[in-house]
Amino acid sequence: MARRAAKLPSGRISEVFAEDKERQGAYDLLESGRVDPAVLAGTLGEVTAHRSAQEPFVFVAVDGSSVNLGDQSSCKNFGSVGSLRQGARGLKVISALAVNPEGVPLGLFTQVWWSRMHARRQTAKQRRRRNHKRKVEDKETRYWLEAIEQTTACARAANAKLWFQLDREADNRDVLFKLAQTGQQFTVRSSWDRVVEATGNDRQHLRQWLSQKAPRGRYLLPISAGPNRMARSARMVVRWACVVLRLRTGQSHQTRPLRVTAVWAREQGTCPRGEKPVDWLLLTSVSVRSLQGAQAVVTGYARRWRVEEMHKTWKTGACNVEQTQLRSSQAVKVWATLLAAVAVRIERLKFLSRNAPEQPASTELTSHEIRALILLKRQAKKRTEVIPDTIPSIGQATVWIAELGGYTGKSSGGPPGSITIRRGLERLQPAAALLKALESEP
Repeated sequence: MARRAAKLPSGRISEVFAEDKERQGAYDLLESGRVDPAVLAGTLGEVTAHRSAQEPFVFVAVDGSSVNLGDQSSCKNFGSVGSLRQGARGLKVISALAVNPEGVPLGLFTQVWWSRMHARRQTAKQRRRRNHKRKVEDKETRYWLEAIEQTTACARAANAKLWFQLDREADNRDVLFKLAQTGQQFTVRSSWDRVVEATGNDRQHLRQWLSQKAPRGRYLLPISAGPNRMARSARMVVRWACVVLRLRTGQSHQTRPLRVTAVWAREQGTCPRGEKPVDWLLLTSVSVRSLQGAQAVVTGYARRWRVEEMHKTWKTGACNVEQTQLRSSQAVKVWATLLAAVAVRIERLKFLSRNAPEQPASTELTSHEIRALILLKRQAKKRTEVIPDTIPSIGQATVWIAELGGYTGKSSGGPPGSITIRRGLERLQPAAALLKALESEP
């Protein structure tokens, strides 16, 4: 089923399995309730840990997302997603994606799923007051802790070194303490202006305390274009210091110290009118002694975007998991986990072609896929092009795959993206399967 999903990725079973018997078999397996999605995620984690152990260290981008599954009649066992006013239904998930130091995805360490129970509408103040009284076991924070724990266990078994990267949603005392307990490196973008220990018994808020210190360096950060964001080279002003956070423990007014390095990088003088300047206050376990060290922390945090790009490819960009018509959360989790592995493969091809284009295509493609790709390219080549029989580079092979999917080069607006790669793989896989079948004939 995973191989077939890689050939024709889609959220709809009927679009992946064309024959009646195969389609019915897929439905029977998914709806049987006998396949544990946690076991599938654990297998992905083992493979990812093995890949990660080959690197000096890997970034682990941890991020939460919602899978909107369109249950208007509320007859399926899904939960609420998004705002209560919209009434959307689906599942919540946290993914932990391994990324090598150059930014190339290696695989998923884990995915943690849950259904959010329908809650009554509350103001932000009421929610904060209610959450303050609840134990961590009763909060969604426990799913973040579970994802961190599962990832750490996989890495420990393979002796892989991790550097966790988390966004503002993870600026939570329980998450921070959990990260510190793993013994791995971590960086969390600060969401709260936390209290820090200053001189003597004095206490100040972190941003105010850092702003009193002179900038310790400046550098240019490339910013890619995005929704409501212009591409530019942002002039970043950097401050950093070792600080001790005073974090409350539970419902009491007692505090517990956590020593971290605070790295504050803020754009100055290059932000276009109407946009907010880049402003990252990062809490990290890494000791920073120079501007180069501070830049490494900021660059590592920028790698966290890889998991958001994977979620987009998985949900709507190529695999379209949100289009599934499966009727139980268990079946959706199993099918979505298989599609998540496919989404990571697409993202891996995309970033290998951009970051390590000189590697041979055989690092990611089978011999039949490479041979089929060469033959298909020769059918569609330009008059002046010469397509050799030798193994192409991964960069060249990815461009050829994307061209099969409609990529037109510079006129497409940039390098090959997830959608054109997915379309190209749809055309490539049947040709590769035919070559393999012909090879097995006497």
